[in-house]
This record gives sequence, structure tokens and C-alpha cells, in this order.
Amino acid sequence: MILKLIKFNYVSSTNDVAIRMIRSKKKIQGIIFSNLQTKGRGTKGRKWISCKGNFFASIFFELKKTLPNFKEFSLINPIILKKIITEHSSQKVSIKWPNDLLIKNMKVCGILQELIHYEKKMFLIIGIGINTTRSPITKNFKSTSLTEMSKKNINNTAILNNLKKSYEKFFFNYKYNKSLLTK
Repeated sequence: MILKLIKFNYVSSTNDVAIRMIRSKKKIQGIIFSNLQTKGRGTKGRKWISCKGNFFASIFFELKKTLPNFKEFSLINPIILKKIITEHSSQKVSIKWPNDLLIKNMKVCGILQELIHYEKKMFLIIGIGINTTRSPITKNFKSTSLTEMSKKNINNTAILNNLKKSYEKFFFNYKYNKSLLTK
């Protein structure tokens, strides 16, 4: 599966843009990326604090029977993202199941999965927020950024390209390996 990159300077929420694209039939799969989001959200309706300069993206695609199901993606996503973030961190990255990535017990990444039913099809939207340059100040949990932990500048474009490549590779390998099992 090829994921087309769709970039914006700012959006309310990358997940909201993906939902609009699905419902308007403009796109059925891709990656929305924005330099800023003004109304990001996390799990259970919580607000995701979006500091300008951090990484905001949503991957979306039709959830076909040939792919893992919604619950399996809640295991797959943190593993893929941990690998990507580890490449940009000098510190150990850990997973706080099911949707957070931590460095030194401080949140550096949040994942929001949304399932959208539209015209008898199901679409999965994977919202990803990574504190690349700044960590938000919140009283609910401690957070950090990749820049704070690595003491180097983090390139969001490099992370975006790595994200695209990692998910496309996952989809290819999953399809290829699954087809070998059914022969």
C-alpha cells in the first residue's frame, strides 16, 4: 500500500482532516502532516497539547480483511513508532501500553486510533503526536521532547519520511507473508 503525503501548514487536527477526506471521497489512504495543529486530541477525549514545531500526523486507510484488525493495530503502532523514535533519541524509548511512548518515564509520543465507518467500509485513522522540539507543560503527566533528550535538532521531515517508509514496508511485508501462508 502506497501512502500519499498530504502536507499542511496548520490544521485543527490531522485526524479531523483525514475524516473529512474519507467522507468527501477525496482520498481513501494517505498520511496527513501539519506543521501545527490547533485542536489536537488524545484518547478518551483528552486534549493533545500541540506545541508549534512538534510532529503531527495521521495515517489513514481502509481497514480491509487482508489487514490486521483494529485491536492488532493498537499493538503494531507503538512498536513501529518506538523504532522510529529510537533512531532519533540517544535515550531508551519505552512503550506505555496501549498508546504512549516514553523516555525516562516522560511522555514523548501519543497515538490516537479512530475507526470510521463510511459507506459500509471501515477506515482506520492513526493520529501521531511526537514532541520533537518542545515538551508541553501539563499537570496530568510529565513530558519531554526528542531535542531535550538527544541535545540535537530533530528534523520532522526525516521522521515523516521514515514513518511513510516504515508503514509502507509493514503493509508490503504483511501482505507478502500472509499470501505465503495461504498458498
